[in-house]
Amino acid sequence: MTESAYKALCECRDKFRAITEEIQAALPCLQKLQQSLVDGRKGPRYKVETPVVYNTALDELGPSSDIRLILVGDNPGRREQAAENRRYLVGPSGKIAENFFRKEAVLCLDFRKNVLILNKTPVHTPRTADLRELCGMGGETTRRVIETSQESMARLLADFYRALRVPVWITGYSEMRRHGVFERYTDELEAATRRGGLDRESVYLYRHFSMNQFTIDLRQKTPPGVPIAQTLPAIGAAYREKILF
Repeated sequence: MTESAYKALCECRDKFRAITEEIQAALPCLQKLQQSLVDGRKGPRYKVETPVVYNTALDELGPSSDIRLILVGDNPGRREQAAENRRYLVGPSGKIAENFFRKEAVLCLDFRKNVLILNKTPVHTPRTADLRELCGMGGETTRRVIETSQESMARLLADFYRALRVPVWITGYSEMRRHGVFERYTDELEAATRRGGLDRESVYLYRHFSMNQFTIDLRQKTPPGVPIAQTLPAIGAAYREKILF
């Protein structure tokens, strides 16, 4: 990337770190609430180690890095928040995403080298739907901080886009609808496009990678004999028009 692009990327990383630090400072009891969520649900038990997760994979980017796509997920899960990871999309969904890009070689994208990964909020929960319960447990302050975190991450996406000028894939569009968990993220994203900070034609929406929703949906919407890579933009644009604009 150019010198100016790398400088802008570094500024975005600094903003990202600041966002996570501000959330943690505003919610000192967050880790205790998250642990209560883990202990009270069915499924694997684990220790909450990173309540608010900055994607440390970004720290490995340098001036020679070749970022060709920005991909946005929901929020950090069990494996993402583990102290040994603190990276985005490293659990089952991440493996599905990695396999998708490997299989669709025509896209010429190495998931771990050419894709910059963000989330709609850096606040960890065992499942994305648990964000609602977390807000209920923590009260008005927690709800307000989590909503503000979504707005901050939407603005951060626009900042990264201006630095890199690459396509943006946002996965998990269903909770971006009105009254969804990520409604505030959607509102701020729309505001960013109106301000001119994000090119709407560069934004594509898709289903989750989790449980193969992403690939199953693409296959269902791709005519027989037509490579998925050819239908990807049209599918992503259709969801964009349905949800965002």
